[in-house]
Amino acid sequence: MQLNIVVYSKSACPQCDTVKSLLKSKNIGYEEVRIDDEEQRKAFYEKCGPSVRSMPQVFINDQRVGGVAGLQAALAQLKI
Repeated sequence: MQLNIVVYSKSACPQCDTVKSLLKSKNIGYEEVRIDDEEQRKAFYEKCGPSVRSMPQVFINDQRVGGVAGLQAALAQLKI
C-alpha cells in the first residue's frame, strides 16, 4: 500500500519530534511542512477544522489523522 504522509510541524515541539521518530522507527517516509509563523499556523488550523489548535497534524493520503495518538491509531488500523 502506498502511503502519502505529510507531517505539519513547528520548531521546538516535542510531540512533533515524537511523530517523526515514530515514522522513522517504522521506516515510513514522510514529507514535513514546518509552520513556525503563528499567523500561518492559525490559518492552517482554520483549514483543518474548529477543533484543531495544536501541532503536529499528520495527514495520510490527504486525510487528517491528528497528532501522536491519531497517527498511532491509524498505523495500528493499517497494521503497520
